[in-house]
Amino acid sequence: MTDRLFLLNPDWFDAEGGPWYCPAGAVVEGVLAFYPALRDQLAITYLDHPRPRPPVIELVGEDHQSCPILILDGDFDWPEAQTSEATGARFLQDGAIIPYLAARYGIGLPHP
Repeated sequence: MTDRLFLLNPDWFDAEGGPWYCPAGAVVEGVLAFYPALRDQLAITYLDHPRPRPPVIELVGEDHQSCPILILDGDFDWPEAQTSEATGARFLQDGAIIPYLAARYGIGLPHP
């Protein structure tokens, strides 16, 4: 299996205006730019901003469709992961993603 990463496409508009991008997703994109080999190790899907987001809902349920989200494949024990009540899948969101990627795939961590 493969860890699955869901990110939002940039340049969306909503009731508050736009164009917008997701700040947490931009951080993950920066890490992917620093460590391009990660793109080959993860299954990455880009989604449009409007909800619902069916590909994410299918894996973790409607309550956890915020992005970025990393659905763990279960091959690497990570106690900090959340567990979906709807599906039992383990996942990480936002700032919790980078420490996992560092531990599992050997990339650097942000300087404290």
